[in-house]
Amino acid sequence: MYSNTTTQWTPKGVLESWKGDNVCKYKGFICDKRPDFGLQAVAGVDFNGFKFSGKNDILRLNNFLDGLPDLAFFHVNSNNFTDGVPRIGPDKINYLFELDLSNGKLSGPFPNEVLKAINLTFLDLRFNQFYGEVPEGVFKLDVQVIFLNNNNFEGEIPSNLGITPALYLTFANNKFTGQIPSSLGTANTSKISEKFSSSTTNSLSFGCLSKIEILNFANNKLYGEVPESVCKIQSLSNFTLSDNYITQVGPFCRKLIDRKRLNLKGNCIRDLPNQKSKEECAEFFSKAYPCPNMKMMNYIPCKNQFYRKSSSLTGVTDDHQSESAIEEEAPSPAPAPSKSVTYGALSPH
Repeated sequence: MYSNTTTQWTPKGVLESWKGDNVCKYKGFICDKRPDFGLQAVAGVDFNGFKFSGKNDILRLNNFLDGLPDLAFFHVNSNNFTDGVPRIGPDKINYLFELDLSNGKLSGPFPNEVLKAINLTFLDLRFNQFYGEVPEGVFKLDVQVIFLNNNNFEGEIPSNLGITPALYLTFANNKFTGQIPSSLGTANTSKISEKFSSSTTNSLSFGCLSKIEILNFANNKLYGEVPESVCKIQSLSNFTLSDNYITQVGPFCRKLIDRKRLNLKGNCIRDLPNQKSKEECAEFFSKAYPCPNMKMMNYIPCKNQFYRKSSSLTGVTDDHQSESAIEEEAPSPAPAPSKSVTYGALSPH
């Protein structure tokens, strides 16, 4: 048991409670009756903030996560677990719907084991040292939340990103490269934070994000024009494109700047304040960058038509709101894993 391997400070009474044979009385463990057999089982682990660490800075999830076949949730935020995620048979994660491994010292490639969790709704791998490419399978999960930011993931984000049902997506502070997947415009999400090494902003598919509230592409190498179709999304309350290489911004997007809902600081837009120097912009554009099919840059997948530029602010289609439709709206708080629900959360209620 981990009481023999942890050495760092933990909240008072945690390890002291790990005595006897009844694990259900241990702090950090939650028990409930399995819905199929009706037998008592360890349904949840909640070590959030315990700051566990191991001897010689080694504390693995092996023989722990994979040794609890009845888990509904596993929360170990802000601990010092190391190495990768152990192999877990699909029969051991039938009930798992929340997996929070964030803010630790985990490493290795994307933990493909989580793709076997058919009931998973919350996946949080933030602030670890995972690396390599993100598999397409992660966007096929029927999840509400995917947090992958602040790792060392690299390569291109899979093109099937748009099929995810997730409402919250964060990919920022990794090492992704390539174009922003055009399918992102069809995603049913309300909050997106991404970071790429090189991309263009011209894809009008973002205008299909009719439910988006927060869109953050700061600190990338995005260039081109801010799509007016995005600035016309009524629900958009915070659009951040700071510290890129954008050169043009249209009239509707300028109105979002006035409302402090669009941040374009640190770009290459000459008539706006707080931009990069001419020298820095010239250096960036002196290099060649790949450009996608320009015809498809004007294609709006959710409308099944091509965009025709207009001098009016209504621009794209009747579904894109006019200036008067813009209202101040505070973004919803980011979701957090539940603290006490177990198997009951697997059924609609």
